[in-house]
Amino acid sequence: MVSLLLAIIYLAFISLGLPDSLLGSAWPVMYEQFGVPLSYAGIISMIISGGTIISSLMSDRLTRKFGAGLVTAVSTLLTALALFGFSLSRSYIPLCVLAVPYGLGAGAIDAALNNYVALHYASRHMSWLHCFWGVGAAISPYIMGYSLSKDLNWSLGYRIVSIIQICFTAVLFISLPLWRKNRENGHTTENSRPLTLKEAVSIKGVKLVLAAFFSYCALEWTACLWASSYLVEYRQIDANTAARFASLLFIGITVGRFLCGFIADKVGDKNLIRIGTAVTMFGIVLVALPLKVDSIALAGLIIIGFGCAPIYPSIIHSTPVNFGKENSQAIVGIQMASAYVGSTFMPPVFGMLADNISMGLYPFYLMFFGVLMVIMSERLNKTVAKA
Repeated sequence: MVSLLLAIIYLAFISLGLPDSLLGSAWPVMYEQFGVPLSYAGIISMIISGGTIISSLMSDRLTRKFGAGLVTAVSTLLTALALFGFSLSRSYIPLCVLAVPYGLGAGAIDAALNNYVALHYASRHMSWLHCFWGVGAAISPYIMGYSLSKDLNWSLGYRIVSIIQICFTAVLFISLPLWRKNRENGHTTENSRPLTLKEAVSIKGVKLVLAAFFSYCALEWTACLWASSYLVEYRQIDANTAARFASLLFIGITVGRFLCGFIADKVGDKNLIRIGTAVTMFGIVLVALPLKVDSIALAGLIIIGFGCAPIYPSIIHSTPVNFGKENSQAIVGIQMASAYVGSTFMPPVFGMLADNISMGLYPFYLMFFGVLMVIMSERLNKTVAKA
């Protein structure tokens, strides 16, 4: 039963990753059909992010009341319906409206599943769980690519993914007795009183982990979003080579999480965060080196991806140990919100710096958040050790 439920959770995380690459893949066709500026994709993305932040902050109350299984199933259904609505949209405004349930569903799934795995499974499963998110995020561009080849029919891509999501939803609803069995056996803390935001943030060390998580996500998403532009505009590397190596950064994260799963239980969450941060910083240094040998900078991007791989899963998995199982759902939800804030707002901030100063600031911007993450993470370790 435990293995079956774990397999279902893996499927749920593939489901969570599937929609994340769709908008970027389809937008070059969508914006022309809708007659809106190219930049309007950012508005939809911001609305989705806003929804994920809100539902992440609500996750503690929802999960304690309804259970992780039901929250995950209903939230997956919500995203499936939103995606189906995207496929039927023939103008821009409906996309903005549908982005609200899309974001609310995604945030609730993320927070509920991350905490559930942190509470009930070993560290290796958290690494593999996030690897499966990468699998879902990697599959959807191929689905959209196939759909666009059929008379530029982007709506078909959204419809295919929504149908897959509906199938995942059915599996999740069928599996609800497995989740309830764990709940009845006393393996969860869902029935205890939910913490308010003020109570959760006031717990010793929580502000530090929020700052560390914010810094990590700012680093990861800035690295991913601007890698190709940095290589082309600042390093004068041709666009095809730049795009290929920028995509390897994503692959490095996904493959790195798969490999980390084999050593996670032996190494431990704290050491994985330290090792991952050290590797990431080394990769950033390689990117920053003012050498004419482009292969060093390209290798640096891949190394950044491998370094990032264990950090996010390890921070999440260590939450019940650092702050107590009874507090973990509330704190995981706040961590998710902090992560979304970092990934949503910090990459555009770098874009403004690049426009007004220089694209050459790219590695130094990444280094700033890397150093901040190290400081906050180590201060957290000391705080938790004294508690």
